[in-house]
Amino acid sequence: MAVILERDLERGRIAFQQWHTAAQQSLQTAAAITINPTLPRSTWAMAVRYSLFLLERRAPGPGVEVRVAPWGAVKILDGPESDPHNLTPPDVIELEPDVWLRLACGITTWNQEKDAGHISAVGERDDLSDLLPLTR
Repeated sequence: MAVILERDLERGRIAFQQWHTAAQQSLQTAAAITINPTLPRSTWAMAVRYSLFLLERRAPGPGVEVRVAPWGAVKILDGPESDPHNLTPPDVIELEPDVWLRLACGITTWNQEKDAGHISAVGERDDLSDLLPLTR
């Protein structure tokens, strides 16, 4: 199932840009690792979905599942697929929406968020730093 509908791609692109702009403005008064812009929930949802869509296009494959609850999950990178009995791939990365969007926009780095304990990752391919930020 697609993380975002084709008809919502433009809305998602705009939401992602709005989040990025709000986060950049917040950098003037807050540390990067704490950036959490005050935007409507629908903007957050579309920004997450659109950014996961970009990630999926950048690194297609069935090997790693990236989950950003409650708004989306994608499978990326080559590698072993899901176990047919439980449908969970061997590598799973879980992130909160604010953490994911900071990474996707290049506000913070993978190592900063990992060191702060904001990333839950299981498996051999638990580092997405080569794929981020999505804004480059």
